[in-house]
Amino acid sequence: MKKLLCLAVPFVLFAAQKQTLSVDECNKIFEQRKAEIAYQIEKLEEKEQSLSAFQNANKNVQTQKEQKLSQKLAEINKLLAEVAKKEQNTKAMLDENKKVLDAIQKAKDDKITQSYVKMKPGPAAGILSEMNASSAAQVLISLEPKKASEILSKMEPKKASEAMERLRKGPPF
Repeated sequence: MKKLLCLAVPFVLFAAQKQTLSVDECNKIFEQRKAEIAYQIEKLEEKEQSLSAFQNANKNVQTQKEQKLSQKLAEINKLLAEVAKKEQNTKAMLDENKKVLDAIQKAKDDKITQSYVKMKPGPAAGILSEMNASSAAQVLISLEPKKASEILSKMEPKKASEAMERLRKGPPF
């Protein structure tokens, strides 16, 4: 409603002044109005150019940020690949170390077993009687049944029964 009133008032005033205004005065008013409109158009064009420049600058900044992000992502992926490779190498080394440790343990156990195999049952029984039941059972399980029974028959009955109970339960002792 206000807009309609604002638009209508200049026309009414213009119509009222029409009788008293000459053609030169009318042309002068139109030229002033034309200059005002041209000025407003110029301001709008400046704002449009400013907006366009801002949009271009914003687009450039966004593109730069995306490039940096892509570079960082590539670096992270590269580091992840290196970490995965190192982890795989570490696992391979750990597996190899386990194999070596198992071989050393087996060699040690074989050497201990051979020591008891070469002993006479009496001295072997004396040594095993001094050990705890778990250690004695571990040695006895590695011996041939005949040799183990000879040693058990020479051991103190209580220690022999503890060792046999551990043997019956089975490894780990």
